[in-house]
Amino acid sequence: MAGRALGLDLGDVRIGVAISDEARRRALAFGTIHVGRPPGELRAVADIVRDHDVTTVVVGLPLSLDGGRGPRSAHAEAFAEGLRGIVSVPVVLHDERLTTVEAERGLREAGVSGRDRRAVVDAEAARILLQAWLDAGRSPASAG
Repeated sequence: MAGRALGLDLGDVRIGVAISDEARRRALAFGTIHVGRPPGELRAVADIVRDHDVTTVVVGLPLSLDGGRGPRSAHAEAFAEGLRGIVSVPVVLHDERLTTVEAERGLREAGVSGRDRRAVVDAEAARILLQAWLDAGRSPASAG
């Protein structure tokens, strides 16, 4: 499928947001949505989908290191289901294990300070998640 993909890294305070280019080759950090603020997280995502011609939404699925599902996974699944009810594009779940850890490490290595890092880590985690999903879609195993 062509068109922009949107990646979401769900958190308790913020939802990290990333968006791809139209060719789905590169994911870019887009920003964050603050949890609990009007018009609500689902509506905020739906607005981004509409305003940026998004054709697929990828929601991070937090699995344990052994692949098991816990309460955070159930939250992601419920969020994805709620989103499916208000957008007309596919909403898929993708394993997000260690994306926040990888985002923190990358930002720290880039010299981003602790305060500044907290402000962008969620969007960077969403970028990592979305890039992994984009790369998986181009892998030889998925071709065909």
